Amino acid sequence: MAFRILSSLVLTLFISLTAYAEDIQLNPAHPNQYTVVKGDTLWDISGKFLNHPWQWPLLWQQNQQIQNPHLIYPGDTLYFAVVNGQPQLSLSSNNTPETSAAPASDSTCILSADDIKNGRTEFAISKDGKVLPCIRQTLIKQAVEFIPNTAIARYLGSPKVVAEHELEQASYVIDIAGEHLIAGAGDRVYVRKVTSASPQLYTIYRPGSTYHNPETNEVLGYEAEFIAETQLQQTGDPATLIVTKSAREILKGDRIMPKTDEEFVLSYFPRPPEKPIQGSIISVLGGVSQIGIYDVVVIDKGKREGMKVGHELAIYQKGETVADPFSPQKNEFIKLPDETAGKLMVFRPFERVSYALVMNTTRVIHILDTVKTP
Repeated sequence: MAFRILSSLVLTLFISLTAYAEDIQLNPAHPNQYTVVKGDTLWDISGKFLNHPWQWPLLWQQNQQIQNPHLIYPGDTLYFAVVNGQPQLSLSSNNTPETSAAPASDSTCILSADDIKNGRTEFAISKDGKVLPCIRQTLIKQAVEFIPNTAIARYLGSPKVVAEHELEQASYVIDIAGEHLIAGAGDRVYVRKVTSASPQLYTIYRPGSTYHNPETNEVLGYEAEFIAETQLQQTGDPATLIVTKSAREILKGDRIMPKTDEEFVLSYFPRPPEKPIQGSIISVLGGVSQIGIYDVVVIDKGKREGMKVGHELAIYQKGETVADPFSPQKNEFIKLPDETAGKLMVFRPFERVSYALVMNTTRVIHILDTVKTP
């Protein structure tokens, strides 16, 4: 689907976080200083200092030198201290530019990082005595992301969760141009009953999993698997669409739905839900069988239960039920306690289910494991 990206630095969280400001829960093994390296996420860094990453801004709020506590770059060093009884972080910024090498030509030279550091001038002398201008190549540093956005980018627009009969009532591919059995990018497909020239862009879906509440068996939604993106070429019954992007081969019977303008946030900062939530992991996306860090899962709670973008939940591995051979009661079974297994963050809530990113793991995670308000 077409969507608009909102880049939100969530500075308003300073207000909402006051409800959780009574006790900053420090990681007992926190370092006194840490230098950010390429590949770090703000979540990872937060976990080095805190038990709960959503309390991250509280470590900065007394530090006036920080203009924006969410803009941290590789090479910056963070220092932990306790000031007037309050834990704080301060920042030492590394302003050394990142440079890249490039081949010099007969008419130019390239200044390296060492050249710049050693004060080399912006010209050089060639072998025949000519003065050559020099090029200084500087790469713009990228601020550390809170989460690896690439892990969720493919799930922001598609697939999606639809209501009962929503796909059944949509138009569908009746045939493929050129006598092909399957279609991909660049091919044309014929679709039933597209009689309006607006909209121009359509997404092709295929019915996927049916999501159920594991306790009540209530149907929570139906997965619409993303197949391809298309553009309308000619209206009619059938209409002609050209495939502009495909993730899988298009088959006859695949359903089409208009692209919609959706807004997605790509700068997140987790916080706990405003009320107690308890649910379950009911599916994992991406074709993986083992659930690990940065995998995308489906939980059985959505907007109906108050789930919002950025809500963080703790994952608990369900305790096994074991026989007690020492009990005086014959054939007695005891359920062992649930054990903390990790944390996840909701990034795309639907009405009754939500997509969430597993942010860290402490043990193996399974479908039907419990998720709760931290």
